Amino acid sequence: MKIGVIGAGNVGGALGKLWARQGHEIVFGVRDPQDAKLQELLKSTSGKARAATVKDAASFGELVVLATPWEATEAAIQSAGSLAGKTVIDCTNPLAPDLSGLVIGTNNSAGEEVARWATGAKVVKAFNTIGAVNFDNPRFGSESASMFICGDDASAKSTVAKLAAEMGFDVVDAGPLTAARSLEPIALLWIHLAFKQGLGPTGHAFKLLRR
Repeated sequence: MKIGVIGAGNVGGALGKLWARQGHEIVFGVRDPQDAKLQELLKSTSGKARAATVKDAASFGELVVLATPWEATEAAIQSAGSLAGKTVIDCTNPLAPDLSGLVIGTNNSAGEEVARWATGAKVVKAFNTIGAVNFDNPRFGSESASMFICGDDASAKSTVAKLAAEMGFDVVDAGPLTAARSLEPIALLWIHLAFKQGLGPTGHAFKLLRR
């Protein structure tokens, strides 16, 4: 699959590197494709990924990933150009700068805002409820961490679910995109446990138990 990853930080870098290893074609969309840190990331993919402008990466991708800081997300979508008809994975969390809470919540979500900004895109919320350091190995003992996803397009969710399952996650379809109002607070809880309660970024994950 051709995947454009907008953002090459912790989340975007981890997803792009992993998917390149799995055989997907990856183009990172960034403000400076010649950035030294980005070049190191590209080397780690053994030439299976490249960097371009945000617009070129978005145009390239059959699927586009938004892995930007929340405050940069609207501008990144504007830079991407038209995303109509594309599956867009929204990995963002609308975190306050000091990580004390969310700047959007209860009756709205980052996922819904992304859908408004990316007119005509098929937005799926995913990869936001666990730290990116776990993407390469989501096993915790005998269990696989749950990856909660939500969105309004069944075909788009199926595509994202397959990608997450290939990574080893237990995929949980949480329903329509409005469910992002619940998934983003879950991300905040994960961050709180990791960095305020001492569990660390690799020490815990959420798992949906079924009977």
